Amino acid sequence: MKLKKKFLEKSKNIANERIDILMNFAQKELRCEKKERSKNYVLLSKKIAMRMRMPFPKEWRRRICKNCGSFLIYGKNSSVRIKSKNYSHVVITCLECKHIFRIPIKKSK
Repeated sequence: MKLKKKFLEKSKNIANERIDILMNFAQKELRCEKKERSKNYVLLSKKIAMRMRMPFPKEWRRRICKNCGSFLIYGKNSSVRIKSKNYSHVVITCLECKHIFRIPIKKSK
């Protein structure tokens, strides 16, 4: 059983590294105006996370549009605003599909 556990930990570490590499490639390709290749890299990284049955890393999860799957670069293909109407939150709008994300801001005591 220990051997299987070590193998799973090692394979999850490899999967995390590959996800990071693919997401960095997606970021570079989007800066070079290659949107389709960027979307393919995002899709590949999501498939790796699903196959390994691990959650997608939070640092990258907020950089992907949940509606169209494109990689978001703030100011280029998405806009970011801070609102405090009913509750404080960050509003991220994807400029490709006009989808809106709201991320609540926790108040520190």
